[in-house]
Amino acid sequence: MNLTTHVEKLREQLISATEIYGEETRELADRVAVALDPATRLVLLDVLSQAADEITGELAPGSVEVRLRGGEPEFVVTPPPSADDFGPSSHTVELADSDDGETARLNLRLPENLKQRIEEAAGSEGLSLNAWLIRAAHAALQGQVATSRRVSTGGDRFTGWVQ
Repeated sequence: MNLTTHVEKLREQLISATEIYGEETRELADRVAVALDPATRLVLLDVLSQAADEITGELAPGSVEVRLRGGEPEFVVTPPPSADDFGPSSHTVELADSDDGETARLNLRLPENLKQRIEEAAGSEGLSLNAWLIRAAHAALQGQVATSRRVSTGGDRFTGWVQ
């Protein structure tokens, strides 16, 4: 997504709104718009991040993340894993306890080394930290073991859910 076009539109609208006050005011508006460029980009990124968080809450255990690449935001969508991703199982994890679709925000304090391990586990499974924690919490509430295990035998690597 190219933020430059949106920032430029805002700048043009600001200048256009001040043209009736004369050339001096228009030039001042132009200088102010240039000075506000970085702040405008940060506000737009914040809006995109909040939108991605709200969408992630609805997609859990899937996720939507906003990442900066070359100074421009891009969305990374991780769909929820299908039942085939986990192989045959007699247990299923219900991801919604109610049909109202409401989500809640939670501030969680973790020891730094635990946070790093969770981030690594989520990354190795292609999930966001939020999606991984939601899936782990649901599995724990269902009485299932919700940890990913890696087994290395003869150079082969196996990854999956263990019950």
